[in-house]
Amino acid sequence: MFTCLSVSVLILYLQTRTVFSELAPPHNVSMVTMNTNYTLTWDYDRNAIGVTFSTECILRSKLGSKRGVKWQPACEESLRRSCDLTPLDLHYLGIYILRVRANTNGSQSEWVMREFCPDTEGSLGPPSSVDLSPAGSDLDVFISDPLTSRNTSMREHLKDLGNLYYYILYWEKSEDATAVRHHSVSSSVNMVTLPGLKAWTWYCVSIQTRYDFYNKSSSFTAPLCMQTQGTLPWWQIFLFFLASLLFFFVLVLLSLVIFFRCYRTIKNTLYPSITLPPHLKQYLQDSPGSDVPRLLTPDSESEHLCKVTICPEPPVLEIHWPPAEALEEPTPGHEPDIRHIRQDSGGSEDSGVYSSGGSSSLRPHPSLSGEGGGNFCQDTFDPQQVRMRDMTPRVKVQLVTSDSGVMDVRL
Repeated sequence: MFTCLSVSVLILYLQTRTVFSELAPPHNVSMVTMNTNYTLTWDYDRNAIGVTFSTECILRSKLGSKRGVKWQPACEESLRRSCDLTPLDLHYLGIYILRVRANTNGSQSEWVMREFCPDTEGSLGPPSSVDLSPAGSDLDVFISDPLTSRNTSMREHLKDLGNLYYYILYWEKSEDATAVRHHSVSSSVNMVTLPGLKAWTWYCVSIQTRYDFYNKSSSFTAPLCMQTQGTLPWWQIFLFFLASLLFFFVLVLLSLVIFFRCYRTIKNTLYPSITLPPHLKQYLQDSPGSDVPRLLTPDSESEHLCKVTICPEPPVLEIHWPPAEALEEPTPGHEPDIRHIRQDSGGSEDSGVYSSGGSSSLRPHPSLSGEGGGNFCQDTFDPQQVRMRDMTPRVKVQLVTSDSGVMDVRL
């Protein structure tokens, strides 16, 4: 295995031509690495204008090839003072020769060469992610491996030469930084439980990736803090109970309010507050004082229907009583005298008129009209007619209607 010094001597020896020019070459050529991400950087005069840079790469083993040396270009005519070599996908265990030069106005500077070994010079990055989870009074630490440029684990590149592991540093969180006591533990697995922690206490964790074959170690991750758990004290249980009780009380109260509002809305919709008049309600209710509507059946429909008959205003009746001797029994074969007297309804009391007064009038019973009740209400009850019958039980009354609308009474 060649050392880096022998490689440098070999490069100088194999260099067949040296370009002399007045253009200054780049200086302070160095590598910036992180896992499998590689970037070649250099310095140059900042006052230089229009200067570009070219970077090339080749495996060291191909420098003595009989077929000729073929450099792989990485960056050509670039104005930047750095070149990203990650797209070249350099093998992690390979040894490469890198060179860079300056260009301007068709002239070039000398090549500045540098040897690069990824496994020895490549830096190791911290874990890609760290998560904490309480496990009673302990803490579980979940660690993700560092990732390559292809998002694969770095363990795949390091497993041939050594084992990658983690150095975990944890401490109790405190405002006084001088009183902090750090604890550490190492583990090669991705899940670690930190034992011996206090219950209901805040702890912070910071992790570093290590690789002992080349004595590599990454930077520590940012501190991640979490509180441990344990048995709940009685006052917290009591507070949780009160909070849950208050929550359910408010929930039930809101449910009742919503229920009663819905009930009131449904009730006002189906059973409005406007009631029917009593004379109509008696025909719609099943029984007095009941809210159940009456149901009509085909058999009883005719009994419960209300029939309304509109009767015209009857004519005014004027009655003149005959002399007393005319009320005596007539002799056989001799008919009593019949007098026809017509007067206006506004006659005096001497005329012997009996009327119901005002706009009311005598309404004959359907049986007395002799017309079958066709022009009068059948269910109308006239107390004046009853009074006339009681006063003259032996008088035969016959109603005669004239063309003028005035009815005569024949006794």
